Amino acid sequence: MDLIDGRLTSLSHGGGCGCKLSPSVLRELLAAMPRPGLFPNLLVGTETADDAAVYRLSDEIAIVATTDFFMPVVDDPFEFGRIAATNALSDIYAMGGSPIMALAVLGMPLGKISTEAVGRILAGGAAVCAAAGIPVAGGHSIDCPEPIYGLVAIGTVHPQRMLTNAGGRAGDVLILTKGLGVGIFSAALKQERLPPAGYAEMIRSTTQLNAVGRELAAMAGVHALTDVTGFGLLGHGLEMCRGAGLGARIRLDDVPVLPGAADLAEAGLITGASARNWASYGADARLPDGLADWRRGLLTDPQTSGGLLVAVAPEQAAAVLAHIRAAGFGQAAIIGALQAGAAEISIV
Repeated sequence: MDLIDGRLTSLSHGGGCGCKLSPSVLRELLAAMPRPGLFPNLLVGTETADDAAVYRLSDEIAIVATTDFFMPVVDDPFEFGRIAATNALSDIYAMGGSPIMALAVLGMPLGKISTEAVGRILAGGAAVCAAAGIPVAGGHSIDCPEPIYGLVAIGTVHPQRMLTNAGGRAGDVLILTKGLGVGIFSAALKQERLPPAGYAEMIRSTTQLNAVGRELAAMAGVHALTDVTGFGLLGHGLEMCRGAGLGARIRLDDVPVLPGAADLAEAGLITGASARNWASYGADARLPDGLADWRRGLLTDPQTSGGLLVAVAPEQAAAVLAHIRAAGFGQAAIIGALQAGAAEISIV
């Protein structure tokens, strides 16, 4: 047996990006951090809630650095490793960068999980890194009460081509590259109510690398980029709005949803993180009167290894969407636009 007792997900109180601190708590913590004003080569720090830090080495190259780890979102150790690694590398791609190497971050409850299972977690992460063309060059491990795994990811980007939360412009079209619903699938899995087709869709989506992000950085008209993870579409959309000093209008019926996720949400399979997300930023979201709670739950659903949210000039939107779909993101869709006004999102 891989475990001494129970399923891999039973060893943790949460899973995937649903483990993240709520957006309001994170903002409070970051507000107390010193501002790195003495480092002019630090192009991106904590100021705009971006996906990774960016440090300029020369006029031609900047380092992109991030770390991301979480507790199990599935019971299969190999798939857990794959999902966690895919999610961590997404932060590099979401800055328009290319990963060059990774370091493993590992914490395991000794005596509750076998070394064979831990080895399969590491193998899953290494497999994703190999697919991305980079090595796992080292890492760090500890004995801890709950299992955690992830990566420190290092990449590069041209300083003039990096994409941040703050680059959006009024009138930019918003494209979402993956369907929502990973958190809902995770909740259903924990309750043993996730159908096999839903599990297969969850694995497919969460292990699909967002490598198209580095290609978007070179495309005309792409102004801003972020990945949609633990704060849900509304939370990460609001980060883009705040970074750019703009509002957004999103058409609910155009937002892609993973097959089967809407039915599970309507059946009440919403995560606790979804409710925490809404409590953190709901004051900055305008919803249609009478919108069902389960539909709101899709918009706040924490995405583990979710898609990219792209802000692109309207005249280039069709070409960018076609490129994204050709890269294997079949559910990618135009969902709305940025607009002048307060940093809030209106759902219509």
